[in-house]
Amino acid sequence: MNATPSPPTDWLELNRAYWDERVPIHVASRLYDVPGFLGGKDTLLDFERDQVGDVHGKSLLHLMCHIGLDTLSWARHGATVTGLDFSRPALEAAASLAEQAGIGSARFVASDIDHAAEALAGRTFEIVYTGRGVTQWIPDIERWAHTVAALLAPGGFVYIADYHPFIDIVDDQVRGLRRGYLDHGPFAEQEHGSYTGSADTRADSIVKWTHHIGSIVDALAGAGLRIRFLREYPFTDVPMFHGLERGDEGMWRFPEDRLQIPLMFSLRASKDA
Repeated sequence: MNATPSPPTDWLELNRAYWDERVPIHVASRLYDVPGFLGGKDTLLDFERDQVGDVHGKSLLHLMCHIGLDTLSWARHGATVTGLDFSRPALEAAASLAEQAGIGSARFVASDIDHAAEALAGRTFEIVYTGRGVTQWIPDIERWAHTVAALLAPGGFVYIADYHPFIDIVDDQVRGLRRGYLDHGPFAEQEHGSYTGSADTRADSIVKWTHHIGSIVDALAGAGLRIRFLREYPFTDVPMFHGLERGDEGMWRFPEDRLQIPLMFSLRASKDA
């Protein structure tokens, strides 16, 4: 495995500027479909709702919540929700959407992950949730896992539903590797526009990391959490590769005659009571 290089000293500011600039782009995008959400659309995937279970009356913390659509979807299912993100424009958008949706109980807190416990004043939660596209923005997975464990109430659990780290290493045609699966990074990149579509942007410098499945499991176990399940899926909610076909349920898969690779994963780990 290659040695992990040091990240640029201003990686946090670079990433924050990237997300700050893209908030209005995402709010207006077809991908996020804010009008659909305000009309009652649930942004959570079916397997997320099934695996988390009944959240009615439970406290739920959504880490790295961006504009809060998933956070507010959990609130519609009955959870008492708190969303945390390092982008203040994103949280302002989330608070506005909560008001428009009539979800007055949602709370949003500005903080990066490393200072989450301090920003939340020592509060703990029955459920800590992270959704799609989050893991690649975490620099230190072990530190993150200990933060998650500290934010969980006794008997609570963390639930992750994210894109599989394997997709970070294969090219768009799924014919070759862009880097090794065990290469951690950091990877300094330029990303003009947005994954929601073309856009004229200036804050295009970002820093990402790759955390393979084993490192995520080890980090959570090392933080004292008990792994309840880990599942890998040959489907995704977005067409991230050429050749994917959309099924009747709305998920994208490779045809049966193509090699199948993991595209998403979910994991649940609990804290002893």
